[in-house]
Amino acid sequence: MGIDTSTTQGGVALLSGQGVICEYTLNIKATYSERLLPLIDRALQDAGITLGQVEGFAVAVGPGSFTGLRIGLSTAKGLAVVGGQPLVGVSTLEAMAWTLPFCTHQVCPILDARKGEIYSALFRHEGDRLIRLMDDAAIAPDILLRRIQQPTVFLGDGLVVYEGLVQSQLKELAFFPPLAGRGGRPAAVAELGRRRLLRGDRDDLVQLAPQYLRPSEAEFKRLDKFTPVGSS
Repeated sequence: MGIDTSTTQGGVALLSGQGVICEYTLNIKATYSERLLPLIDRALQDAGITLGQVEGFAVAVGPGSFTGLRIGLSTAKGLAVVGGQPLVGVSTLEAMAWTLPFCTHQVCPILDARKGEIYSALFRHEGDRLIRLMDDAAIAPDILLRRIQQPTVFLGDGLVVYEGLVQSQLKELAFFPPLAGRGGRPAAVAELGRRRLLRGDRDDLVQLAPQYLRPSEAEFKRLDKFTPVGSS
């Protein structure tokens, strides 16, 4: 089972060796504390299986929404503990790039990180392999775009804010999928997780943590509160 709560467009997917059994994706204002467990329950019911029949879990660990990541990861850990199944974490940006197989250009997922930054990385598809070209980072859009010197496909909710900037700076080097292909898919999280599980990988339930890439707003405020006056 794949779980993705790292952006507003997220959901749940069940995958087998034959393909996607079911996938539910929502992009609504309701929080994941309201919609995640009902989605999981519906996926299991519609697939005609019980939680105990799920062989493993994969969860998107970020970067992305701080609250969404915490809800998704804590839920996935709880389910894995109850059933004794293995759990693996998957990069949100890697899962997004995975949705564009056989793309001849490099792929750049971007998520709006607010405060004038984006979460981003660069990937290239080679057959059925996804090659990482840049680590996940919280970065200013201008800095990222200056690094791009070849045709690149952009996707992610960061396009809502920065598509115009990308187009103006990169011009003919920038390509964009249709709206239906710009968001993440829990099935991609499930497939990348399944590949890890088949290799025998499993993450430690205690050590697995969200990949925030930078402090939360609450942590920023706490750091500001305790920063000595006049310090650099």
